[in-house]
Amino acid sequence: MMRHRLSRARRALGFTLIELLVVLAILGLLAGLVGPRVLSQLGGAKSKTAALQIADIDKALELFKLDVGRFPTTEEGLAALAAKPAGVAAGWSGPYLKGTLPVDPWARPYQYKLNPDGSVEIVSLGADGAPGGEGENADLRNTR
Repeated sequence: MMRHRLSRARRALGFTLIELLVVLAILGLLAGLVGPRVLSQLGGAKSKTAALQIADIDKALELFKLDVGRFPTTEEGLAALAAKPAGVAAGWSGPYLKGTLPVDPWARPYQYKLNPDGSVEIVSLGADGAPGGEGENADLRNTR
């Protein structure tokens, strides 16, 4: 009788090895199914963030053009939105961006170019930092 009570009390105190292994197997299956989906959503969020930042920079460039009468040159770059460029005599009423110049979600500066036709290009090279690519590695740019 005493032995029976003692073994029942021991079983009530903890889990058996098989119970722990079953729980670990279930957690492993859940991590294998849910993990990739969560990580893919994280990557998509970075691309969306870059697209929003590019749109904000594009709007700031438009304000610069309204004040100064032209877009910043390629040499002046996006720094002209934060500090008055040397070639601007009057009209600059910036800074046109809050804080410092943004970097893309992959911690690289946005590339800026003033085209000969007067349009501007703002580009992030995506996750891989190289031109071209697909998915998260695709280049992101303003749509003008």
